[in-house]
Amino acid sequence: ARLVESGGGLVQPGGSLRLSCAASGFTFGYYDMSWYRQVPGKVRDLVATITSDGGSTNYADSVKGRFTTSRDNAKNTVYLQMDSLKPEDTAVYYCHSQFRSLWGQGTQVTVSS
Repeated sequence: ARLVESGGGLVQPGGSLRLSCAASGFTFGYYDMSWYRQVPGKVRDLVATITSDGGSTNYADSVKGRFTTSRDNAKNTVYLQMDSLKPEDTAVYYCHSQFRSLWGQGTQVTVSS
């Protein structure tokens, strides 16, 4: 079982990115999924969660109204749409599944002019 994130990169403040997390090796649609982010020297923070059927989402206050998570269970993929990005959003972003507390390898997001 594995999770593979993609879509990170360098973007200017106010810009947008969409992260993807592709799952394999387990029944993706059975499990809630989450996005976390981490900057060097700090703990990994929860950014967003989505229930197994995609019917409910929750967000950290710092990203509420700017980030949107969604999933396509037919494609075994969860997404994080990030709009109105700020320099303080710079971090490595990870997806996480409740299946065996599985983590992806992370993708770097850098917001800078």
